[in-house]
Amino acid sequence: MNLKRVRVIRAAKSPISGLVVYWMSRDQRAEDNWALLHAQQQALELGQPLLVVFCLAPAFLTATLRQYGFMLRGLAATFAELERKNISCTLLLGQPQEILPAWLIQQQAGLLVSDFDPLKIKRHWQAQLLAATDIAVHEVDAHNVVPCWQASPKLEFAAYTLRPKIKKLLPEYLTEFPRLEAHPFPAANRATPFPDVSELLEKLQIDRKVSEVDWLQPGSRAAQAQLSLFLQHRLCHYDTQSNDPTQDMQSNLSPYLHFGQLSAQRVVLEVLRQDIKTPAAESFLEELIVRRELADNFCFYNPQYDTVAGFPAWAQQTLTEHVDDVREYLYSWDDFEQARTHDPIWNAAQQQLLITGKMHGYMRMYWAKKILEWSANPRQAMEIAIYLNDKYELDGRDPNGYAGIAWSIGGVHDRAWGERQVFGKIRFMNDKGIKRKFAIERYIEKMKNLA
Repeated sequence: MNLKRVRVIRAAKSPISGLVVYWMSRDQRAEDNWALLHAQQQALELGQPLLVVFCLAPAFLTATLRQYGFMLRGLAATFAELERKNISCTLLLGQPQEILPAWLIQQQAGLLVSDFDPLKIKRHWQAQLLAATDIAVHEVDAHNVVPCWQASPKLEFAAYTLRPKIKKLLPEYLTEFPRLEAHPFPAANRATPFPDVSELLEKLQIDRKVSEVDWLQPGSRAAQAQLSLFLQHRLCHYDTQSNDPTQDMQSNLSPYLHFGQLSAQRVVLEVLRQDIKTPAAESFLEELIVRRELADNFCFYNPQYDTVAGFPAWAQQTLTEHVDDVREYLYSWDDFEQARTHDPIWNAAQQQLLITGKMHGYMRMYWAKKILEWSANPRQAMEIAIYLNDKYELDGRDPNGYAGIAWSIGGVHDRAWGERQVFGKIRFMNDKGIKRKFAIERYIEKMKNLA
């Protein structure tokens, strides 16, 4: 594999003698996983067993039963697949920075390979682990096609500044994956059965009122099936119909990509086996590669990605100038959460979020911008939008979500537009525009039927 995908966070102080551990976190799959492949290669060179550990935090931001259930059911299948490859797996319950250091010492680990993740909570976990151990640590970006730090060394202004850098590097990184081999050095008596998921969920400090979904099955096999369905029936219409909330032309792959049950690079490779020259394929790959990696860039290089302080200077200034503007409507957190606004379009989008754990991508933009318009100030709007997104979206708590909300409310990756009440120079959206573009009553009726 291309070793530019690997960052040596801490080099070994002496020749590595212990076994190799892969700390699985963001990329929860056995195949098409550069981090796991690197860990196995290191273990093979050392003649050591390879262990996989997953640290299950009892609570994570505002994740609920919905997200934990989807993740753990997929993770159980991944562990079973790894065990068939002679790779022992362990699930530890607790905060990673508290339980992982002692476990690594107990296992006499010599090298830790971890997933790259731009979110600050994950960076904090890693920093605390480094402070508590002296183990060598390698970090691998198995989530992006082009590793985040290779794509750009700085915060990018917009897609048009990152796009040429990504395209230049794609030939170097967009390669086929080798298969994960059965590991020849099994770890003796280290495997532990994956706990019963229902019993495990009972031990977590999470909101159980937000139920799991049944329209999308978790796990890598289900992800591959969903990808095949998209390629066969929806990709050809992506450029013309994916933005229409009355059509079912989105890929439905984002939850699998978020939990790492599916590799974005695998999706790209499969799309390229179709006709890359079609506008539909080009449109999809723009979102899958450039826009996704732009979101990682935003969160990695801007630690204020989830606050007003993370907005560009022009956006902060214009929002400050209009913070005292009269709002025609003001809603409470509970009004927003329960879809009790005057706007049937916004209410329908929120109902879709509450019930299905998914909101159509175009509606997410309108949804967030209206939260800005109907909140007391931009800070409160950011807090409400992130709270709702992270609590109900299957793919919440993700760079895509934070970047999308910051774009809608704070002009991130956008430019200044004509000045308006409340919005200032932030791009404006209203219901009239949606009604002109789409037969939106069909969408509203569909969400009423769901409810």
